Amino acid sequence: MSRRCTRCPRDAGAPATSGRRHSMAEAILEVRDLVKHYPLTQGVLFKKKVGAVRAVDGVDLDLAAGETLGIVGESGCGKSTLAKMLVQLEQPTAGTIRYQGEDITRLSGRALKAVRRNIQMVFQDPYTSLNPRMTVGDIIGEPFEIHPEVAPKGSRRRKVQDLLDVVGLNPEYINRYPHQFSGGQRQRIGIARGLALNPEIIICDEPVSALDVSVQAQVINLLDRLQSEFSLSYVFIAHDLSIVRHISDRVGVMYLGRIVEIGRDAEIYDHPTHPYTQALLSAVPVPDPEARAHRERIILYGDVPSPANIPSGCRFRTRCWKAQKRCELEVPLLEVPAVFRAGEGPARHPSACHFAEEKHVVPTEEELGGGPA
Repeated sequence: MSRRCTRCPRDAGAPATSGRRHSMAEAILEVRDLVKHYPLTQGVLFKKKVGAVRAVDGVDLDLAAGETLGIVGESGCGKSTLAKMLVQLEQPTAGTIRYQGEDITRLSGRALKAVRRNIQMVFQDPYTSLNPRMTVGDIIGEPFEIHPEVAPKGSRRRKVQDLLDVVGLNPEYINRYPHQFSGGQRQRIGIARGLALNPEIIICDEPVSALDVSVQAQVINLLDRLQSEFSLSYVFIAHDLSIVRHISDRVGVMYLGRIVEIGRDAEIYDHPTHPYTQALLSAVPVPDPEARAHRERIILYGDVPSPANIPSGCRFRTRCWKAQKRCELEVPLLEVPAVFRAGEGPARHPSACHFAEEKHVVPTEEELGGGPA
């Protein structure tokens, strides 16, 4: 039996679609060649550009209705910058973001305001993303001040109480302040604010990284339920691969501003082909002691290059045990390796590696040089 949220006008009468039961449909959000560079300058009075921090450096993504796309990677790889561009809090240096076929990077004024109603964001830190001087009712109801057509003034208090109830909080808390809530409760308030305008897409920028492990599971389960009730699509950004696997339909792995591997969650977790993905997955805790004892642990040596000084060719080659001369000279394309396109392996998803078809062999410190990163 399908569920629908009777509080949300957009969903009335429409069957819900859960991300875990998602079947691929036409993309409602398309990202092509997205770039964000921050200029580096010298001088005080007469500033001179001396380079750029390439935070996001050519990202392609698709998001289908009802889908959860997970984005994972180390801190500093460009995940949060990508999230801000998707909601137009940051203007891209180049590239396009198409929502329902329209490039939102070219919009402004009322047109951009209308799009932002349908693409909302849940921020990482529930302690700093809520104004401590505002009550919960004012925080959740603030979007109605910008979009009064969603909830007339006479119905706003009831709407806010409904949203509190939807995220598992007592509607009577409407007059309390953020300091009166725990971290998990504050993030629920942030989620309620994100739901206020009945969006189609929610960008979740590491929404559980600041929470205790037990609370993380509660928030993830809440997001999962809300996706079904509100027919939501998520872009879920995190650095914890176990959490991403629990909630995502597809997973994209970022390294130094680019997606290096993307595919269905089972493909990425069971058959990773990019060496960076293999290294990340080898560090995920395994509860089974026997399986943990027989698992290969890949330790990456060397430092992460600066986004202001990206290596030539493959940007992962300075830490990769598969690296050869070709990796220095040629940028690998994000595509399905030829051997897998021919049906010769279980992994048939795009990977930006010249030698993705080769099985990984755990390298030693002597082979790569240097100490662990």
